[in-house]
Amino acid sequence: MPVIKFTYTDLEELLNRSMDKDELIDMLPMIGSDIEDYDDEEVKVEFFPNRPDYLSVEGVARALKGFLGIEQGMPRYHLEPSGTSITIDPGLKDIRPYTACCLVRGVEFSDEKLAQIMDFQEDLHWVIGRDRKKVAIGIHNLDVLKGPFRYFAADPDEVSFVPLEMEEEMTLREVLTVHKKGKAYAHLIDKFDKYPLLMDSEDNVLSMPPIINGELTKLTTGTENLFVDVTGTDQQAVERTLNIIATSFAESGATIQTMENIYSDETLIRPDLTPKERTVSVKNAVKLIGIPLTADEVVKALKKVRFDADAVDDDTVRVKIPSYRADILHEVDLIENVAIGYCFRKIEPELPQVATVAREDPYIDFDQNVREIMNGLGFAEVMSLMLTNEENHYQKMKLPETERVEVAQPISQDRTMIRQSLLNGLLEFLEDNKHEELPQKIFEVGETVFLDEETETRTTGVKKMAAMTTHSQANFTEIKSTSDALISNLGLVMEIEDLDHPSFIKGRCARIKGVKEGSSQVCVEGFFGEMHPEVIRNFQLEYPVVALEVEFKSIK
Repeated sequence: MPVIKFTYTDLEELLNRSMDKDELIDMLPMIGSDIEDYDDEEVKVEFFPNRPDYLSVEGVARALKGFLGIEQGMPRYHLEPSGTSITIDPGLKDIRPYTACCLVRGVEFSDEKLAQIMDFQEDLHWVIGRDRKKVAIGIHNLDVLKGPFRYFAADPDEVSFVPLEMEEEMTLREVLTVHKKGKAYAHLIDKFDKYPLLMDSEDNVLSMPPIINGELTKLTTGTENLFVDVTGTDQQAVERTLNIIATSFAESGATIQTMENIYSDETLIRPDLTPKERTVSVKNAVKLIGIPLTADEVVKALKKVRFDADAVDDDTVRVKIPSYRADILHEVDLIENVAIGYCFRKIEPELPQVATVAREDPYIDFDQNVREIMNGLGFAEVMSLMLTNEENHYQKMKLPETERVEVAQPISQDRTMIRQSLLNGLLEFLEDNKHEELPQKIFEVGETVFLDEETETRTTGVKKMAAMTTHSQANFTEIKSTSDALISNLGLVMEIEDLDHPSFIKGRCARIKGVKEGSSQVCVEGFFGEMHPEVIRNFQLEYPVVALEVEFKSIK
């Protein structure tokens, strides 16, 4: 999860009041954060990815103003027309079709503030942008540019510019093969005949989305006015991202100017900060939170967390949702904010009125036994989310798509289905940690879910364990020894046979069974082997990977 760092001085300037360090450390968890670290000058705070508006100190200050009673209700931001526009080329339809842009005037940058803006931008790339695939952001020095602007599909061999942190011009194709960022993100656009490009009216290149900005528009401590562009493949995500960035700058005192975003079939004025309206039931809030509440108390709690709210009747509260809030998808999200505004500390826990004696669930006890075995074999445990996406789960693993449990209204394209295997989650972990020392030996014990029309929920949960090792000498013998050690430590006998699996090298994969000695009862079933080089490359890994995955048929 993203971690942001800010000084107490920066926060106090935005709050326009002093704040005791201990008071701040006590209050931050109440708005949904974990304190990673703090000292006498600054604090590091971790926020859940569903609140990208918290990824800047301005967003944190805005929330704290409500809790401290400095400001209540939804913030209002003044927008001015810029008098300029950006034209979007229809030729981008199948490449990267959407953009939303605005101007920001009157910013003040220190070296520290520049670093914060860059961190904010990269956090948004990760939280909303799917590592720039869905959304990419450019923030430019407006004073070296002249509108109107254009966003178009350019021939990669005919246009050249000086990329950020370089001194020589490169063609767009050269950027993908030479520049560090170009090589890292080439896979997002290199399959197309033309590449996205942003230019001003004098043919100055601002950016080559989603790869790199131009050196011409680089931000410095002397920069006062900005051009902000957000491009991507999802229009709603693009526009929400611009709203988050624009309102963050507005919180620091900058002036936001709108631009005409001209498509072939419509013209949009962006940013659009119009709030959305929903209603919340007081009865439902009482039921879910577990405390008595009136409509007026619900209104008060919602205003404290920076919504506008008014009571329609005793059971209905009308709510206006700020444009920077990307996390409100359902009434339960509003009820969660009622609980936050009411303050979790005021909700007293109660013991359930039951007369039973507790004992450890055998299901969990078995998990612990497996964990101890894997730890003893030198593996470190990781825990990943049950939600994944079709690309990582099927395409990158060279697997055919199957029927699966899908998320009806996913908050992110990263989390669109429930996993049926643990392997791609472990590969994603290795991808995120490929800068760490080798060898890396990891495992996970977790649930997978399959469709099952015979059950009440039409799904069945299956307990699995997967393990993975990567280093320059990782091989079949190593993972076979790990599999044998696991099976024998569970008190079972291992049976092995050949298996062709698309994710593994042909001839270097085996099916295994863990059988109770003296019987034919299969307690553990799975496979192991050397992963296919194409799968390894799909997850941007550089060394051989061997893996094991087993399903537990019986835990008795």
